[in-house]
Amino acid sequence: TDLRPLDILSEVVPTGGLARGMRVFQVQGVRGFQLAASRPRILGFPASRLFIHCDRFPEEFSIIVTLRVLGVPAKRNEYIFTLMAEESPSVLVGLRYAPDKLHFLFWSQERASGWQTRVTFHNVSLYDNQWHTLVLAVSGQSFSLTVDCSVPKDLVVETPFPASLSVKRASFYLGNRRRRKGVFTGLLRQLVLLPGADATPRVCTATNFKEEMLSVPTVLQDVPTKPASNEVLKYPYETDTKVTLGSRPPCTKQEKAQFWFNASQRGLYLCNGSAWISLLEVKQRLDYVEEYQSLVTNSETMGVEVFTIPKVGLFAATANRYTPPGSAIYKWTDGKFVPYQNIPTYQAQSWKYFTIGKKIFLAVANFEQNDRGQEFSVIYKWSRRKEKFITYQRITTHSARDWEAFVIEGEAFLAVVNHREGNNHNIDSVIYRWNPRTGLFETNQTIPTSGAYDWEFFTIGPYSFLAVANTFNGTSTKIYSHIYIWLSGSFQLFQSILTFGAADWEVFRIGDRVFLAVANSHSYDSGMPAPSNFYAINSSIYELNITAQMFVKFQDLLTYSALDWEFFSVGDDSFLVVANSFDGFTFSVNSIIYRWQGYEGFVAAHHLPTVGCRDWEAFHTAEGSYLLYSSAKEPLSKVLKLKTT
Repeated sequence: TDLRPLDILSEVVPTGGLARGMRVFQVQGVRGFQLAASRPRILGFPASRLFIHCDRFPEEFSIIVTLRVLGVPAKRNEYIFTLMAEESPSVLVGLRYAPDKLHFLFWSQERASGWQTRVTFHNVSLYDNQWHTLVLAVSGQSFSLTVDCSVPKDLVVETPFPASLSVKRASFYLGNRRRRKGVFTGLLRQLVLLPGADATPRVCTATNFKEEMLSVPTVLQDVPTKPASNEVLKYPYETDTKVTLGSRPPCTKQEKAQFWFNASQRGLYLCNGSAWISLLEVKQRLDYVEEYQSLVTNSETMGVEVFTIPKVGLFAATANRYTPPGSAIYKWTDGKFVPYQNIPTYQAQSWKYFTIGKKIFLAVANFEQNDRGQEFSVIYKWSRRKEKFITYQRITTHSARDWEAFVIEGEAFLAVVNHREGNNHNIDSVIYRWNPRTGLFETNQTIPTSGAYDWEFFTIGPYSFLAVANTFNGTSTKIYSHIYIWLSGSFQLFQSILTFGAADWEVFRIGDRVFLAVANSHSYDSGMPAPSNFYAINSSIYELNITAQMFVKFQDLLTYSALDWEFFSVGDDSFLVVANSFDGFTFSVNSIIYRWQGYEGFVAAHHLPTVGCRDWEAFHTAEGSYLLYSSAKEPLSKVLKLKTT
């Protein structure tokens, strides 16, 4: 071989057309082949067409696959490709996919009879209806799999890949092993063999790792959306065009050519791969905010979580201070929140809604001990039969302030913020990993924190981050809060930012820009002279600098014991609302909505009277857009409606 990429997929496609048993399908703006199972032998070709100068399979190589997997039933394998000798049913080389597993097969002929070796990569979850690019690098006994340019999975096995594997009278078969059983049912866009090299550095250079290409058949390459003059498309294709309803969905290359209908704005939009293009729209802009509902709560509310349970409805969970009566869950009914369920809690600080597969959970962070002197925070599970949340798992916590749920590489995690243990604020907060076998969360990692208030998880490209808001170390609120990055199976320190009683992090995106806002609550240092006002201090917005690979300060905004930021959009406009809770004299303080004005940054647009404001939540219904704020100083929260023009 001459070490050039060998395009297996293109060899199956005749010049100027399609092979029988193949259809071109476009999903999320990306095209791929869908294969028919009726005549698998049609989707094959002699190996000699690739191996022109040598009839031996390379000893070292990479296989690059870009695919979109449909849901694979349990105990079923689907073949991505095989290389088989004409006179034998055995697979010389092959790649097949099973639920959460990828198997690489090869035939070793060092013994007279020969035998097949299977190298299995576990926890490879691909059936999420997204495009993925896999790079399998093979060298002797070493096998490495990289999925979407994430951390490679490396295996060393006893049986090496053969140094001399004959491909005489052998053929490649696309998506099958020469029979109907096990035919690949998803979409294939790229299947390339690169002899003699690990292709990972060549593939993992683009911004969109999932769709990076070494070689793609012409029929799958992008063509102009509108043909020149009256000519028809050279390569017709099908697409799963759909219309999404509700609030603004993401628009990336994956959603290209999809429609979004915004019922509240009466607008129809088309995704061009990066932005929603208006086809029919009544432009809306935020005009003013009006009080919509006064929500009487069980007691003062430390936090609120708004969430939707599919096919059930919209809910709001309030984290209330006193027990009894505990905290409450409200359901949106006839345009209002009405009481739905009470749950015993112990000075609850916050709720977190999350799902794992089809399971629905709601976790509460309890700040105090229960009646028996036990200190637990509790995870509740939604019972579809009872249509209520029921106790699922208790976890020992220490003055817990916040939960954060997230998924990394197909695994579910839950992180708790432990604020203090007794008078000691410098303690560990804990990250738990979901164990699918036991169905429970188990300790995965501890991270030292100082009087912490909040976790914030976010992703940038293939990287996962977790930011902690450290509030008080026992003597000062002027301390560093930290951003951690997920590397090699754990979170490692990425960046430290000086904060002042940090109570909340909020990550948000405007166009291609990534921002991180911190809510600073107060400035106190036992070793320094007291400031004129502990609570009137700047909260800061940071922006990701790609070149420097760090967040840099973008803007300071004067706040009054800020406890929360909430980002939301109305039409094409972006907003931040801050929870100002105390100005040093009174809890009756205006919380402010800031409007994004480009070069000017965020500019104050609306001043909202609040009392001890603790938390904001933005949500949308078919009737419009709303803000909900919780009060930590009175048993009354308020729903505000965003009036537009």
